Amino acid sequence: MPIRVGVIGAGIMGEDHIRNLSTTIGGAEVTFVADLDTARATAAAPPSARITTDPSELINSSEVDAVVVASHDSTHAGLVLECFDAMTPVLCEKPLAPTVLECMEVVEADADIVAATGASLLSLGFMRRFDPGYVALRQSVQERAQGEPLVVHCISRNANAGPGATAESAITNSAIHELDIIPWLLGSPVAEVSWQAGRSSRQADGELRDPSFMTLRTVDGTLTTLELFLNARYGYTTGCEVVSERGTTRLNDAALLSIQQEGSSRRAIPADWRPRFADAYRLQLQAWISALAEGDQPPLAGAQDGLKASLVAQAMIASLRSDGASTKVSCL
Repeated sequence: MPIRVGVIGAGIMGEDHIRNLSTTIGGAEVTFVADLDTARATAAAPPSARITTDPSELINSSEVDAVVVASHDSTHAGLVLECFDAMTPVLCEKPLAPTVLECMEVVEADADIVAATGASLLSLGFMRRFDPGYVALRQSVQERAQGEPLVVHCISRNANAGPGATAESAITNSAIHELDIIPWLLGSPVAEVSWQAGRSSRQADGELRDPSFMTLRTVDGTLTTLELFLNARYGYTTGCEVVSERGTTRLNDAALLSIQQEGSSRRAIPADWRPRFADAYRLQLQAWISALAEGDQPPLAGAQDGLKASLVAQAMIASLRSDGASTKVSCL
């Protein structure tokens, strides 16, 4: 029997998860979709799925074996806790929550469930851990073929910032990927961070300062730089290069096409992150569904990973608020 999945949120990410679960993931069936916009949910859902505007109805439905939370960041913690109350496995999109306090509440509830049952119900969608490029980069770093890593350079550029984006939400919603992947890549936790911004793009509205530049220093002494630009306009690109003692290793460019025509050569760049990380999302979802089907613990990030990333984000926001002062990351 397939794992019957309910998806909360039918926006960009929810729609993508619904499509994957319905077409490319073996052993899964989307049976329920919840979104405040009924028309959007109906358009995203397969014809046989039920539709609701009430996430609680979905979570407590006898027609749902597992839940994907892909709604607004501010709803994540509360919905995960509802899934815990229903004893329903849940895959929550990143971040686990926008604040450390909310993350800690989820971590404590998760620990209680693990103590009682021996297994966690929560999987967290830090999908870069499943991206073939990042997996290969991590293996290269772990093997130390080029000696010890010294510096890591990251770039993350989007075509347009989301509605209402601020300097702080850019950290908790966008940079959160690097705040998770860098300690995962290096095998060392983040100890200290700083945040800087110079001249902003005219496309940056309200409280958003864009682009921004961040640094992370891990306990092993490696320095990481991150350029985050949410309004780069030309499309979506991401990059990561590890500079080591005897060489460098970097992710390949992720252009969809290379076009040669009329005496020129150009590359087609995706409009957003979904084409770039299509394999990562697919592999992550399949690993989750397969583990649930076998009764195993899914090999995804978990509650503690979400809290650790949130603690780094909290320190980064503190640096932002103190004009870029270097800030220590709180210990668990």
